[in-house]
Amino acid sequence: MKVTRKIIQIDEDLCDGCGNCILACAEGAIQIVDGKAKVIADKYCDGLGACLGDCPQGALKVIEREADEFDEEAVEALLKQQKTNKKAAPVSGGCPSAALKTFPAADGGHACNCANQAKAHPSGGLSALGHWPVKIRLVPAGAPFLKGADLLIAADCVPVAFPAFHKEFLKGRAVMTGCPKFDDAQGYVDKLAQVFVESGIKSITSVVMEVPCCSGMPTIIKKALEKSGVSLPFTEVVVSARGEILS
Repeated sequence: MKVTRKIIQIDEDLCDGCGNCILACAEGAIQIVDGKAKVIADKYCDGLGACLGDCPQGALKVIEREADEFDEEAVEALLKQQKTNKKAAPVSGGCPSAALKTFPAADGGHACNCANQAKAHPSGGLSALGHWPVKIRLVPAGAPFLKGADLLIAADCVPVAFPAFHKEFLKGRAVMTGCPKFDDAQGYVDKLAQVFVESGIKSITSVVMEVPCCSGMPTIIKKALEKSGVSLPFTEVVVSARGEILS
């Protein structure tokens, strides 16, 4: 049934697809479609505007127009379906890509404390990576290399753009990587909150690209910290597409 009521309107020209509004929408009414945030159906949006303050571009506003009535039962069904559709993280020991590994350092110990000693390779490069896997979805919250670690959370594109990634960021840290635009943002919040609770992380460094879609990663981390109830030193770094540190 159509009624005149308040509802969210998204300006596609302003929207950069960062996905922050998805995390702020408790009803699951917003999704990224073709790189833009969209209200997937009027009946899922309560029109309260909890998502407005999370949009860095000011692309969201509350308007009043004719729309389907807000349907709480439909929202419950949607959230249940979204939860069911979330891809479960592979279990360690199944696919080889998910098997936990820590790499030996030059002194015969373990590189992860974490990767304090970079390991030389035949190509002449230095790898400071002290463990595997690195993807947020693949790393178990209780992985041994996370215990008491300084944690680096990097957007997927950063190591490609920043040539000194291992030396400047990875050395001495455990690392988790992901894409805040194309991956499951709420799944990241849940996983990182679990990591913060279980692993005794000492500090967090977030490194993202200058592109708008990367701005979602610091938001994800902050929401995970809020959910976990843990207070940790948190440093944010932004890298340009040409490999310069901007902030």
